[in-house]
Amino acid sequence: MYNHAPPDYRCPFCRSVRGEQDENDYSSEADVVCRTATVTALVSSHQWPGNEPNIIVVPNEHFENMYELPARYAGEIHAVAQQIALALKSIYGCEGVSTRQHNEPAGSQDVWHYHLHVTPRHLGDAFYSRIPQKQFMPAADRAAHAERLRAHLSPITTGG
Repeated sequence: MYNHAPPDYRCPFCRSVRGEQDENDYSSEADVVCRTATVTALVSSHQWPGNEPNIIVVPNEHFENMYELPARYAGEIHAVAQQIALALKSIYGCEGVSTRQHNEPAGSQDVWHYHLHVTPRHLGDAFYSRIPQKQFMPAADRAAHAERLRAHLSPITTGG
């Protein structure tokens, strides 16, 4: 009902969930932090300097936004986000974590697949006053962050 994806939209998050990639995708399989039967978490291709690594948690099934997302997915998305948040605190020593989710262009959504951001925070980081200044993170850097998080999460994340 509240959809903005063009008719020929090729969802990059759906391809990430399936382990596929094409030349126009920013994300790759190396960015995946964890995958369950219903949810995938990956290091975002774009980061806010000083608040790395921003992690995105997506349902494995395509839903454009929160208006379409079945409630049964919300619990799993937040359970994985909680694991990611605890891993970020343990590995990166952040003093807090912010979660954000955007819907429609006016809500700053720019990928037409529901996704929840999990971002490490530090006291005095002025995060909300500089949100528009996100930057592309090179693939090797994303892969290194993903590897650190996967190693920390492997004992507590199940799934397929």
